[in-house]
Amino acid sequence: MSATVSSGWRAHLDLGFELRRVNGCSRTVLIRRRHRGPLMVQRPLYPEGAVCHSLLLHPPGGMVGGDSLELDVSCGPGAQALLTTPGAAKCYRSAGAQVRVRQRLRVDHGGGLEWLPQELIVYEGAVLEAATRVDLARDARFLGWEIVCLGRPAAGEGFARGRFTQRFEIRRAGAPLLVERLSVPGGDVLLEEPWGLGGSTVSAILIATPADAALRDVVLGASGAEPGFSATLLDDLLVSRYLGTRGDVARACLEAAWGAIRKPLFGREARRPRIWNT
Repeated sequence: MSATVSSGWRAHLDLGFELRRVNGCSRTVLIRRRHRGPLMVQRPLYPEGAVCHSLLLHPPGGMVGGDSLELDVSCGPGAQALLTTPGAAKCYRSAGAQVRVRQRLRVDHGGGLEWLPQELIVYEGAVLEAATRVDLARDARFLGWEIVCLGRPAAGEGFARGRFTQRFEIRRAGAPLLVERLSVPGGDVLLEEPWGLGGSTVSAILIATPADAALRDVVLGASGAEPGFSATLLDDLLVSRYLGTRGDVARACLEAAWGAIRKPLFGREARRPRIWNT
């Protein structure tokens, strides 16, 4: 299916986090919050002291053909931030126009970012191109995940029409650590063949760095018993994946992995964002 030109929402959100002294204590502060169109962030939350938690909001509640969403996030030196969303993102069926999503995440020296959006549901007939790029300073820390559900099996809907393209790239000091691209045409053999998705409708990835073999073993201990879950160490980059048919299982695997490695990676216990309970 070819993408066609269509009018749609144009949205851009630019966030900047900085480590500052507040009332005699060090705290990460949201110093820049610029938005255009229906993409914004709620006020910063501090459920665990110095770490800044932020909720990304897309008020329309879903994406339709012609929409273009851009997100820029910068964590300054020493800043510690966690970003998540209040619910699953949805990309609805299109008459042919494409949705574009661009996410650029930057973490400066000594900073740390947790990128934990909830699931992305791609409806049958949707045409979506999504790209995430993470740029890290040499001593920055990052833990992030992305979960994609193709179709809605519970509603009897597969992914026989449309197209989903995903690109994920992470670099440290300009050098690529991981660059991968997935392109799934609706109804293509890639969805069913063993060399492709093998019938899986849910694909998820969790990235953590810096990592070592001990951290990989911790992740496998937390989630490795679940069929479809794996964890691989590429130099100091931990890449965990899930392939299956249930979004809730993917989410549970990644959340268990996050809970197990947050303290060794960031030095703090896992504190589940309250919004995930709603």
